[in-house]
Amino acid sequence: MISIFRTNLPGETAQVGDMRSLKLDRRYGGLIAWDSLFHLAPSDQRMIFSIFRDHAEPEAPLLFTSGPAFGEVIGTLEGEPLYHASLDPDEYRMLLDRNGFDVVAHVAEDPDCGGRTVWLARQRYA
Repeated sequence: MISIFRTNLPGETAQVGDMRSLKLDRRYGGLIAWDSLFHLAPSDQRMIFSIFRDHAEPEAPLLFTSGPAFGEVIGTLEGEPLYHASLDPDEYRMLLDRNGFDVVAHVAEDPDCGGRTVWLARQRYA
C-alpha cells in the first residue's frame, strides 16, 4: 500500500505505524480510516476515537468504515485468514460524540462502496 501511495503521490510523506499508538504531535484537516479500523479488536476500536480526536483540527472530517452490527468474524484475503470486528452503530455514535465528533452521514452496507458500512463525521469547532 505504501508503494502504491508513493507511486501515486511522489514527494508526499508516508509513514507506517500502529494506529493504536499513533502520536504525531500535530493535527490534520481530515482523517481517513478506510478498511482499517475494523481489523482492530472491539476494545482497541473503543480507544482509537481519542486518538482521532487528538489528530483532528476543528471541523476536520473523519471518514471510516465499520461492520454493520456488533460482532467478530474471520474472513479471508487471498486465501489467508483475516480478522474483522465491529461495534454496534449506537456505540460508534456514542464514541464519536464523546470525542467531539458529530455524525454527518452513516450508510450501512452501502452498495455504492462495495457493501461497506461508511461513516462520515466532523470534529466540532473547539
